Amino acid sequence: MPDVLDATPYDALLLLSFGGPEGPDDVVPFLENVTRGRGIPKERLKEVGQHYFLFGGVSPINDQNRALLDALRKDFAGHGLDLPVYWGNRNWAPYLTDPLREMAADGRRRVLVLATSAYASYSGCRQYRENLADALAALEAEGLAVPRVDKLRHYFNHPGFVEPMADGVVASLAELPEDVREGAHIAFTTHSIPTASADTSGPAEEHGDGGAYVRQHLEVARLVADAVRERTGTEHPWQLVYQSRSGAPHIPWLEPDICDHLEERHAAGVPAVVMAPIGFVSDHMEVLYDLDTEATARARELGLPVRRSATVGADARFAAAVRDLVVERAAVERGQDVTPCALGALGPSHQVCPVGCCPARAPRPAAAGADSPYA
Repeated sequence: MPDVLDATPYDALLLLSFGGPEGPDDVVPFLENVTRGRGIPKERLKEVGQHYFLFGGVSPINDQNRALLDALRKDFAGHGLDLPVYWGNRNWAPYLTDPLREMAADGRRRVLVLATSAYASYSGCRQYRENLADALAALEAEGLAVPRVDKLRHYFNHPGFVEPMADGVVASLAELPEDVREGAHIAFTTHSIPTASADTSGPAEEHGDGGAYVRQHLEVARLVADAVRERTGTEHPWQLVYQSRSGAPHIPWLEPDICDHLEERHAAGVPAVVMAPIGFVSDHMEVLYDLDTEATARARELGLPVRRSATVGADARFAAAVRDLVVERAAVERGQDVTPCALGALGPSHQVCPVGCCPARAPRPAAAGADSPYA
């Protein structure tokens, strides 16, 4: 990290997230936004919305993004990085177009984007880029100055993302009863996606069985498991498993599901499991319901002790990692030599998503990539 932090040529950072309802009346309209174009009946959305109604119709994701915004602003200010931070969502207020309008009005011309998704996949990267293109097209139609947007690289193996998760697993192991702690297994969880989507995740040269999506998660699981071994002196067996599947049952999705995995581990005589949601930046609804509620209830039925480790959230090390990524990308844009920070064997991700990266089933314009119409 240089002594003087320079974000030039960038003049703003946009925190781009999924969004979530903030009250019972928001739930169905939010789910309509998420599923737009899929023809899902409102009655079915009300059934799905029960997960949110269990928590008063409020997703924790917006408050968690507010906390991350605060952490980023404090970190930037504390390290002399002069870069304002804005916030927008794909599926709920503040909608993405609103902060882009605000940035245009504020005269921002080069914007970096931090997506709250650390890994390569259509839903975790390209879909965000498609939403950016839609929002920029809306600004263009309104006659506003359209800023150039660039997306920060995937940060799954940045130490500021990995180390807080390793600490979380160590803390969860310590919470287990002493007689089952040493033999506990670790279930590293992430969002299940269709296998066809996984197979085409990442750049074209990385497509294949599981694609970059599975490969990157396995790398993070190894990194965290190694860190846990170093900190505890115990080798805990682990497996990458999946959660939060949705969609038609005849379409293959990544498996095994976390609940099936807990049943299998219990049948095999495993004394305890730590569920580590490495695929999620924060403790949003899919973590609270699918792990803390559903999977924990299944483990209770089995008599299997489980703990769920924390996500990164607004950890100061993650805010520092974002600062590092900003300074890194700015130096790349200025043509300077940069050594990107990354742990493990995969190395740092690409700075610019190439053509053919995480393709959609039906091609749509996507900003912040080599194929961007707004370069």
